Order: sequence, then structure tokens, then C-alpha cells
Amino acid sequence: MILDFSLQQSVLTALLFVWTGFVRTGLGFGGAALGLPLMLFIHNDPRVWLPIISVHLLFFSGLTLRTRLHNIDWQYLRKSSVYIVPPAIVGVFGLLNLPVLWLNVFIYSITLFYGLMWLFNRAIQSKRSWVDKLLLIIGGYVAGTSLTGAPLMVAVYMRNVSKEKLRDTLFVLWFILVSIKMATFIAFSANLHFITALKLLPVAAIGHFFGLKAHNALMRNDLFFKRWIGGGLVIISSLGLWNFRQGITETTSALWQAISTSTFSELSLYFIDLKTVIDILNR
Repeated sequence: MILDFSLQQSVLTALLFVWTGFVRTGLGFGGAALGLPLMLFIHNDPRVWLPIISVHLLFFSGLTLRTRLHNIDWQYLRKSSVYIVPPAIVGVFGLLNLPVLWLNVFIYSITLFYGLMWLFNRAIQSKRSWVDKLLLIIGGYVAGTSLTGAPLMVAVYMRNVSKEKLRDTLFVLWFILVSIKMATFIAFSANLHFITALKLLPVAAIGHFFGLKAHNALMRNDLFFKRWIGGGLVIISSLGLWNFRQGITETTSALWQAISTSTFSELSLYFIDLKTVIDILNR
């Protein structure tokens, strides 16, 4: 069994990790973005899933890169990391401190946005350097919080890295970001669920194998694949947000009450001290 789950939950979890392995290797990104929203239906705390996904990402990206280090755009990777890494570190602290409800709403909202973009064939584009930097900063923060910031950063990388080097360069970026996340987890004594991650490696390897085989075909039929996946993400994210509608309503009411009954000086402290805000909403 996996994580004290029932047999049905364990089977579904195994299938989802086959899926994430396939997407991660087939597209070069998106394993967490396309897998985590589904995993939250099995267990709704992303802090259970993210360490497991991180271990797999480190293992499979390292496995892929061991013979591909010559095919990486190191110059652009160094240049872009300046804008990605600091917000990613901030995002990891958000993951460790924010309430589960906030994290779930954040993940489903980001996934819904991606799903709509893919369903209607709308690309995240930028033609100015400051927009590139903004997307990298936001993508870094989202990746730090939930590992679902890949599409934002990929939109920039696709314009600045050759198609032949794109996937391998992204794998190095994911390896760096996940290393930061795992180091933070360890520093704060978070449960890494390492044994569970090892148990799920063989099933993720199945997805990884088929992703390698399907990579070229997916690149040729990228639009068709993304439209189908986009439609599925819209449905999944909408259902996820609907499940949390009561919590969202209660949190919004609590926040409004806190704002309406506080003085200006207290409000200033709330916005400066995120922990204070969280404590108020959890009362």
C-alpha cells in the first residue's frame, strides 16, 4: 500500500505517477502541473505529493541529463536563473507556511488558467525583455510554491533557447529548482515520504519510458495534445475549486471582517507580516 491508502487509492496513485512520468519526459515539462491537480482528489494536501514528485524529478532528469550535458544552453540558463531562483526560494517558504486551503485554491487556479490557454490555443507570449523577466519571476514563485510554474517559464525559454536544446535545458532548470525545494524541506524537517517515492519509482519509470518514445510524436502533434489536455484540466480544476467553495467563502468573509475591523496601522502590519494574516484566518 502507498501512504496508508486503500487499495483503490494506491492503484489510482500508481496510474497518476505513470501519467506524470509520461508527460514530464514526453513534453519536457508539465509533470507536476498535469498530475498534481488529480492527486489532490486522492489526498488534498500538496505537501504530501510535492516531495515525492520532487524526488522523481531529480532522479529522472538526472538520468536523462547524464549523457546530454553537451546539449544545454548554459549561457541563457545562467542569465535567466537570476530572475527565477530568488522568487522560487520565497515560494518554498510559502508552501511550508500557507494553509492547505490556500495552496489547493492556488494550484487549481493556476491549472485552470493553463487549461483554458491550451484548450483555446492561446500562448503566453512576450516580445519585450521586461515581460520576459516578469514571467520568469512569477514562474519561479509558482514553481517554488507548487512546481506548476513551468508553462510560464517555458514561454520565455522557447523564444530564447533553440528547439534542439530546449528540453535538456529545462531539465537542468527543474533539477536546480527541485534541489532548492528539497534542501528547504530537509532544513525544516518536513516529511519527504522518501520510501513512498522509491516505491513509486518503477511505475513512474513506465511513464518515463513511453514519454521518451513519444517525445517526437508529441512535438509534431503538440496542438492536438494540448487541446485535449487543456479541456481535461479545465474540468478537473473547476471540480477542485467547487469542492473548496465553502472554505473559499469562509476565508473571504474572515479576511473582509479582519480588514473592516482593523485600524490602518494594524492593516499595515498584516500586509507586512504574512504569518499574522494566516493566524487571523485560521482562528
